[in-house]
Amino acid sequence: MDVTEFEELIDRLGEDLSLWPDDRRVPAEELLARSSDAQALLDEARVLRQALAAPPVRAPAGLADRIVAAAAQTKSDTAEPRTEGETAGS
Repeated sequence: MDVTEFEELIDRLGEDLSLWPDDRRVPAEELLARSSDAQALLDEARVLRQALAAPPVRAPAGLADRIVAAAAQTKSDTAEPRTEGETAGS
């Protein structure tokens, strides 16, 4: 087994080698024993799995309303002043 095949198997079978069929797991474990690239791939897969399993990050209550209010205020602060006699559509 080479690193490319190992990476494909991680993508298909997951990062928990104990769940792999023996005919795939044994060569993968042998590769891991001699390849730092394979070890790095497995570590990355585990970190990714942990990140995906973490609870979602929630925005504080009212954040969207505060953003919209700030945007509206910024828009009104930067609006060009009208000259006397000018209307909104001209």
